[in-house]
Amino acid sequence: MLGHGSGGAVDAPDLVAVRDRCVAARVSVARVTQPYRVAGRKAPPSAATLDAGWAAVITALGRRPTLRKLGFVYGGRSSGARVACRAAADDAIAPRPAAVLALAFPVHPPGRPDRNRMAELDAVAAPTLVVQGERDPFGMPDSRAGRDVVVVAGDHSLKKDVTAVADAVLGWLTQLR
Repeated sequence: MLGHGSGGAVDAPDLVAVRDRCVAARVSVARVTQPYRVAGRKAPPSAATLDAGWAAVITALGRRPTLRKLGFVYGGRSSGARVACRAAADDAIAPRPAAVLALAFPVHPPGRPDRNRMAELDAVAAPTLVVQGERDPFGMPDSRAGRDVVVVAGDHSLKKDVTAVADAVLGWLTQLR
C-alpha cells in the first residue's frame, strides 16, 4: 500500500516508478488516495483524520479473501510515510504490516529541526526501508536495527532518479521474502 504526500497525489513520479517496478516483479501494489484529495481539497486534515482514512483502507483490503494471505507493506511518501508509520505502530489496525516503506520521510519541517518527527519512525517495529534524497531539506533519518536508509540523488521530491528509488524498494522487498 502506497500513500501520497500532503500536496501530491498517487501519480507522483516516485510512487509510479515503485508501482511499475513492483508490478513488473509480480508484487501487488495499491496506491491509496486520501479522502481529502478525493473530496478535491488540497490541504490535509488532522493526523487523526488521515490515520482514520488509512486504517479504513487497510481494514477493507484485509477483508478481501484474495488478499488475506498476503504480507502487507504499509508505505507512502512524505506525509503518507508518516501515516504509514503511525498505522504500523497502532496494534488495533489489521492486518498488521510485514514491513513499512517510507519514501522521503519528513524528519522535520525545512529549517525547523526543533520539530522532530523521528518518534513516528522509531515507533515502527516492523522491518522498515526509508528512501531519502541526499539533499532533502526535511532531514535525514538514521539507520538502525530493523531500519534501512537508502540515500539517492536528489531532494525531497525523489524525482531526480526514480529508477534508483524503485530499484532500492524492489531489492529490499526481495530480501524480505
